[in-house]
Amino acid sequence: MVVATTRTLDALKSIGLNLYERKIFVALLARGVATAGELSKIAGVPRSRSYDILESLAEKGFVVVQPSKPIKYVALDPRDALERTKQNLKKKFDEMAGRIDALKNSPVLLELMDIYKKGLDIVEPFEMTGTLKGKHAINQHLNSLFKKAKKEIKIMTTVEGLNDLYANHYNSLKRITKRGVKLKILAPMDNETSPVKGFSEIAEMKHIKEPANRIFTIDGRHIVFALTDDKKVHHTQDVAFWAQSTHAVKNFAEPFFRQFWEGK
Repeated sequence: MVVATTRTLDALKSIGLNLYERKIFVALLARGVATAGELSKIAGVPRSRSYDILESLAEKGFVVVQPSKPIKYVALDPRDALERTKQNLKKKFDEMAGRIDALKNSPVLLELMDIYKKGLDIVEPFEMTGTLKGKHAINQHLNSLFKKAKKEIKIMTTVEGLNDLYANHYNSLKRITKRGVKLKILAPMDNETSPVKGFSEIAEMKHIKEPANRIFTIDGRHIVFALTDDKKVHHTQDVAFWAQSTHAVKNFAEPFFRQFWEGK
């Protein structure tokens, strides 16, 4: 069996190859040209799976199929394989993005929106909640909520949270405030950093020494608050809770925010 270092296998995993694909790919690199049966023995992969795996590798751009009897597979120079894979991914991404844009401008979206609105009519308020895991997922959800804001956005956050807010949402928040949405931010502002200067131009800001949490409210209807400490967890383990609840905002978030805003 051909063995690659853990570092190499982890690197191949990071670009989307599963365990069997990694083993087969490395085995083929060691042989140059081989049949599926030969590779399954070398890599220690079930023969019944090797054909599907090699087909997947060929589709991704890692190997070339040789139309012989029996069918053989040819290894590519790893540099060429990676470049081909990159181009294939870019092509698939562009095609998918094009389909999504087409859907957004078609009657299909109107139909989906109609279904969604009718669904909301039968949903209980307590059901409009969810847990968001990972900073990327949290920022995606916040971005969607910010874009729908019509009146006011209130934010309490940490130093790290303010930097993250600036890096991921400043431009969209700037556009939102230009259309009349009020933005209030409570955050540590001891230093004249770029986030502090930037947000000072578009928001009403107040200094808070030790934020109790990262909390966001939008139009008195949506609340997002952190369940983890952004100083102590990896960004992939950051967790937040979202709820569409006027009750939660009015009776929990608003009084909490007001207390710190007024310095009480």
